[in-house]
Amino acid sequence: MTQENTKPMAQQYVDWFRDSSPYINAHRGKTFVLMLPGEAVRHPNFANIIYDIALLNSLGVRLVIVHGTRPQVEERLELAEMDSLFHENLRITDPQAMSAIIQAAGEVRVDIEAALSTGLPNSPMHGAHIQAVSGNFITGMPLGVIDGTDLQFTGKVRRINTKTMQQSLDLGAILIVSPLGYSPTGEVFNLSFAEVATQVAINLNADKIVSFVEGHGVEDENGGLIREFMLHEAEQYLNNENSRPAHGSRLALNACFQACTKGVPRAQIVSFSDDGAFLKELFTRDGSGTMVYRDNYEQLRTASIDDVGGIIELIEPLEKAGILVRRSREILESEIEKFSVLEKDGTILACAALYPYSTGAAELACVVTHPSYQKGGRAAKLLHQLERHAMRAGIKELFVLTTQTAHWFLEQGFVPGDIETLPIEKQSLYNYQRKSKIFTKRLAI
Repeated sequence: MTQENTKPMAQQYVDWFRDSSPYINAHRGKTFVLMLPGEAVRHPNFANIIYDIALLNSLGVRLVIVHGTRPQVEERLELAEMDSLFHENLRITDPQAMSAIIQAAGEVRVDIEAALSTGLPNSPMHGAHIQAVSGNFITGMPLGVIDGTDLQFTGKVRRINTKTMQQSLDLGAILIVSPLGYSPTGEVFNLSFAEVATQVAINLNADKIVSFVEGHGVEDENGGLIREFMLHEAEQYLNNENSRPAHGSRLALNACFQACTKGVPRAQIVSFSDDGAFLKELFTRDGSGTMVYRDNYEQLRTASIDDVGGIIELIEPLEKAGILVRRSREILESEIEKFSVLEKDGTILACAALYPYSTGAAELACVVTHPSYQKGGRAAKLLHQLERHAMRAGIKELFVLTTQTAHWFLEQGFVPGDIETLPIEKQSLYNYQRKSKIFTKRLAI
C-alpha cells in the first residue's frame, strides 16, 4: 500500500485539489473544442461527461461541443428501411437520407442542450445555469461528383462564422455545433463531424481539441496505451499499414493531427466510457488518454556524442564561476547518454542530466540554459521530459543539489531535503565545502 493510499479520503481529496490548481489556472480563459461522437451521447457515462463539461465551464474554460450523429442516423435509416450508400467511405446523401440526418442531428443537439440545462438539487449541475447556444455557424458546400458518383447533399466546410461564435463564448455560453452546413442558397449539407471539429478548432485558434473515443486512447500493436505523439509520430502511425486502431481512434487521431498541423497547440484523445477520464487527462500530470502536440522548432532529444562540444560551451562559464562542479570532456563523453538537450539550428540551448541510483531515486544534474534563452521556460521543458523518462524507468523520486537555483526548483515542485534523504552512495560524495542545498521531488508512477 502506497503512502498516498494510507491517507484519509478527505486528505487525498485536498491533496488532489491542490495539485490540480496549476492546471485550473492554465486552462482558465482557454478555448477547447470537444469532439463528441453520437455513440458517446447514448453511453451510460454521458451524464458524467456533461457534469465534467459543466465544471470546466464554471472554471472559466471556453467550450465548443461538436457532436456526431452516426448511430442516430443509422437507426433512422433502418427504421425507414433505407439503405446507406457509400462511395470511398463517403455517405451518398440523397434527399431522403438528408431528412433522416437532419432529424438525427436535431435529436442529438436537443439531448445535449437538455443535459446542460439540468440543475436539480444534490446533483453536480445544481446552480450551474449554463447557457447553451447553437446556430448556423457553418457554411457548407457540396463535395460534388467524385469518380463519376454524385454525392448529392454530402458536403464539406466552406466557411465558419467565427465572429458570432467568439461573441457567444465571450458571454460564457457553451456552443453546440452540429455536423450540418448551410448554403447561401438555403440548402443543408451533411458534413463530417471530424472535419467540422477540426475546422472549428483551427478557425477559432483554439488552445486544445479533445476527441472522445470508446477506448482509452490510441493503442500500440500490443494493445498498450500510447500516451503521446509528436506530429511526425502521429503521421507515421496513421500512414503505417500495420497500425490498425479502431475506426473511432483513427478518426480522432487524424482530426487531432490535422488540427495541430494547422496551429492548435495540443490535442487529447480520451475515453467517453471511462468515468472521469476527461478530468484526469486535463488535471493530472500523467493524464488518462493520448496527447498529440506540435513538434517544436526547438528539438528536445537525448544527447549524442556529437553534442559534447555544445554542452561544454554551455556549462563552462558556470563551472568557472563555481556554480557547477567541473566535468572533463572525457567524463562528459562517458556519461553522454544521461544527458538531454534542447537544440535549435545546431545550437544547444539547454541541457540536463539524469543519474539513476539503485534505491529507485535519480539525481537531476547540470540543468543549464543558454543566457540568451533563459526567459522561455526551456529548462522547465527539459525537466518535464526527464521526469517522464524517469517515470517510464520506474524511478520514484528525483533529487538535486544546487547552490544558486533553489527558488527555481521550488517553483518546479521540489521540496527541501537534507543529507539523510540522499542515497547512501551519494551521501558519501557530498561536498561539505560547497554546502549545496538539497531538494527532492516524488514522481507519480
